[in-house]
Amino acid sequence: MAKPTLYGADYSVYVRIARMALEEKGVGYELVPLDIFAAEGIPAWYLELHPFGRIPALEHDGFRLFETGAITRYVDEAFDGPALQPADARARARMSQIAGMLDAYGYRAMVWDVAVERLEKMPPDEALIAGGLAQAETMLKVLTSLKAEGPWLLGEQLTLADLHAAPIVAYFLKVAEGRDLLARFVQIRDWYARIADRASFARTEKVA
Repeated sequence: MAKPTLYGADYSVYVRIARMALEEKGVGYELVPLDIFAAEGIPAWYLELHPFGRIPALEHDGFRLFETGAITRYVDEAFDGPALQPADARARARMSQIAGMLDAYGYRAMVWDVAVERLEKMPPDEALIAGGLAQAETMLKVLTSLKAEGPWLLGEQLTLADLHAAPIVAYFLKVAEGRDLLARFVQIRDWYARIADRASFARTEKVA
């Protein structure tokens, strides 16, 4: 089977989610760097792969795909390796719920409103950061309530829910406010320590 090509930047949370899925499945792939924030703009050829100009996009043996959730499910189902989706319908629904919740309510608040605002804006908007932290606290409370017994978010099986959450939490922890807030949620803090210790996490970490 041909090696898949993933397009995107190594700093991107969503590119990292897709890369972690590929790493967990043991799939060799090529990462084609693409910076959607580059001064020259998004190249026209990429808009043929992703008409909305976001990252990542995947190309595999003539098949093109965008949207991170679709990519990770395809990677899990198209390649050999450990299953990253539960067999049980309710557990699969919970997995999708967690990923959807992170996309809708966690990513913007934790990554952009807190981490990027604190790290890259001079001066940062403190009101935006405060609002992001409040949303992040709600996210961590709900994630704690949804977490099953066991090492991973859904229990004993590592799933796409874990791979979706880890890069978002990792970016949040770039700033002190993120680290301080996570420390209050012991179950999620311990879960994060476990996922951060996996080879897939280390191999996809952006080198400064």
